[in-house]
Amino acid sequence: MTYRILTINPGSTSTKVGLFEGDEAVFTSNVAHEAAKLAEFTSISEQLPYRRDCILDTLRENDVALADIDAFVGRGGGLLSLVGGTYAVGDVMLDHARRGANGVQHPANLGSQLANEFAALAGGKPAFVVNPPDTDELCDYARVTGIKGVYRNVHLHALNLKETAIRHAVGMGKRYDECNFVVCHIGGGISVSAHQQGRMVDGYDIVGGEGMMAPTRCGAVPVAELLNYLEAGHTTKEARGMCMKTGGFVDLLGTSDAREVEARINDGDEAAKLVWETMCYQISKCIGAMAASLNGKVDGILLGGGMVNSRTLVARIEEACGWIAPVSAYPGEFELEAMAAGAVRVLNGEEQALEYKGKPAWSGFDCLND
Repeated sequence: MTYRILTINPGSTSTKVGLFEGDEAVFTSNVAHEAAKLAEFTSISEQLPYRRDCILDTLRENDVALADIDAFVGRGGGLLSLVGGTYAVGDVMLDHARRGANGVQHPANLGSQLANEFAALAGGKPAFVVNPPDTDELCDYARVTGIKGVYRNVHLHALNLKETAIRHAVGMGKRYDECNFVVCHIGGGISVSAHQQGRMVDGYDIVGGEGMMAPTRCGAVPVAELLNYLEAGHTTKEARGMCMKTGGFVDLLGTSDAREVEARINDGDEAAKLVWETMCYQISKCIGAMAASLNGKVDGILLGGGMVNSRTLVARIEEACGWIAPVSAYPGEFELEAMAAGAVRVLNGEEQALEYKGKPAWSGFDCLND
């Protein structure tokens, strides 16, 4: 049976919507939202009726009837840490998404809420989220730091990372849980992660200032230098901004557009070249570290995300890391496709839908609590 799946991915200024029949996209649309309209709402969750109605208008314009859809999938957000998989939307998930139980207020929090709304409007069809942003499958050794009570967290592009790995494994004639990969998402933010037999066992906390520089993120900075930065009069708010929105290319070059940076390099801009090459160097270092976390047993290095359209970037990574394992490029992202695929795997019986119980996947080490 071929299932019809509606996927919903809310972003800061738009909501991406896709209708899929099995693996095939019937249509996709980027539903834009006016900044002035969004500014009328005091919280993310208050935007729900407005975004729902915008999506309904788009579905009507494309002659899509809700009754003809088998399941609805939203981008998860606002949840406590959880293992990867496809989760049925339930009351606990909706409560956590509405209030941002993980302390993060992001449009992704609307994903499960919107899926639930449409599922109800369609007469009680299933609603899911797939590999939400708070997916946490770290091995124990990836969590500990040298400061008591301070542990590493993980914030990665889990949905696209896992889907890229799943697709590559299929291309090898294997299952995801039979392979070891280093998987990267290289876009406005950059994730590098280690996948061991179906689990994302290590990766960088890209929201927390770990890993490599990205177009909008500073990446790892020596702690002593960060303290000097703060003591020089900068605020913690400014420092947090460097971790998520105002670091990297934005701070060093005044732009977050990788295409502009490459154009400036072609025009002889030495600063642009230095920053670009530094980013490529740092990505390669992080790939090497993730390969080490897999004991060097790596079946492939997989590159996804918008910047993978750059042949220069892919060539730099191949040159630095090709000796570890074959490098494969998947330009763009599979987020809508990944959400649809997760729902299909549940509907056709390949996987069971998981229940979100509202308890974090990991909550500390008893042996370090003395």
